[in-house]
Formats: sequence, structure tokens, C-alpha cells
Amino acid sequence: MPRQPRYNLPGLPQHVIQRGNNRQAVFFDEGDYRRYLSDLDEIATDTGCSIHAFVLMTNHVHLLVTPGVANGISKLMQGLGRRYVAYVNHTYQRTGTLWEGRYKASLVAQDRYLLACMRYIELNPVRAGMVEHPGDYHWSSYPYNAHGSSCGLKLTAHDVYLAQTADEPGRRRVYRGLFGNALDDELIHEIRQTVNSCLVLGNDRFKDEIENQLERRVRPGNAGRPPRKYQSDPD
Repeated sequence: MPRQPRYNLPGLPQHVIQRGNNRQAVFFDEGDYRRYLSDLDEIATDTGCSIHAFVLMTNHVHLLVTPGVANGISKLMQGLGRRYVAYVNHTYQRTGTLWEGRYKASLVAQDRYLLACMRYIELNPVRAGMVEHPGDYHWSSYPYNAHGSSCGLKLTAHDVYLAQTADEPGRRRVYRGLFGNALDDELIHEIRQTVNSCLVLGNDRFKDEIENQLERRVRPGNAGRPPRKYQSDPD
């Protein structure tokens, strides 16, 4: 199956995931997490990318990023990969690759799906059985988004997050309240499927808009639905 082309759409958020090679660890010490966040903070600024949410797991990372310029996320991940891999190889006297090929990314609708994606990212350590509550995990954006506490890098609040309520304490209170209910299993599956297949997370209207703009499919195949036809499709 050919690789999906990147979504080169400035101003639209993307859920990015990058895994360690063969699912092996990419963080070995607390200093590694801090170094990754420091590099991420600096390179995101240099490439015009805004980080809204993240989690650093032992062998993979999740980011919710909005690029401000064309190819911003590709430049971010390339620069971050080179710098962090060089740091790890030097620190641990190792050679070779650290990451499992290309990063994967899905386009995320700027509505309830964005907040669901933030929760999905920050709940990763809970689903993995590492902690009972996202606030107990040190290497995610939850402390900032839920409480305004430092999380190791400068985050940019997305407009959907800001629209929850007018004042900052209220926004954080509403956001914490979202974690009182578990994410629906079907929604978790949808988020996983879209990011692993580099598709679009959102409702059908949003997917239609992106498909018409890009002239390619951005959703899983559906056996009961005839394929959409574009100029680039063969007759």
C-alpha cells in the first residue's frame, strides 16, 4: 500500500505520533524527557508550529500540533528527530536509528474532536496502567491544560479550548471536568485508526471538505458506500 502524502494545510491541527524502532524505548532517564521537551519547544518556535497537547511515553510520543506555515510539521519532526537522536546516541554511546521510520499524523477537526484528541493524548498513561489519573504523570500537557502548571514547554491554547468559557480559571475547571467521563470505546478506536492510517478525524462534513480540497480520500474505506470520484481517479 503506498504511503499517504502529508497534510500540508497550515492552520489546521494534526495529531502526530512517533514510535521507537521496534517499539523499543526512546527515553531512558528523566533527563531525556526534559531534553526532548526543550528541543521540542525550541524547534516548534523555529518552524512556526503551535503545540496544544502532548504526552511522552517510554517508547513513543503523541503531539497535537497546528502548523503556521507550509511543511511546518515535517520540518518540526525532522529537526527534532535529528537533534534528539544525536543527543541519545552521544549520551548512551549508541549508534543507529531510534525512531520507527516516518512519523504518522491525522488531521483533526476544530470542534469537539479536538478536545477529545487532547483527552486521548493525556490519558495515554492511564490506559497503559502507569498511573490512575493523568495528573499523576509528569510528562504530559495535562498539568498545564487542567491547572495552568508548568509542563516543560510553552503550550499554545487552541481556540476550541479557549471557547469552553470566557475566563481562564473557568476553562481549566471545565477541562478537568471532561476527564470525569471516560472516552467512548468507539471514539478511541476512531482516533487510533485515523492517526495510524494518516486519515482525518472529524465528522463527515469536515471529511468531505478536506477530500474536495485535496482531491483524495481521507477516510477509511466503507464496503457499503460507493467510492467518491475525483478528476485524478481512473474511469
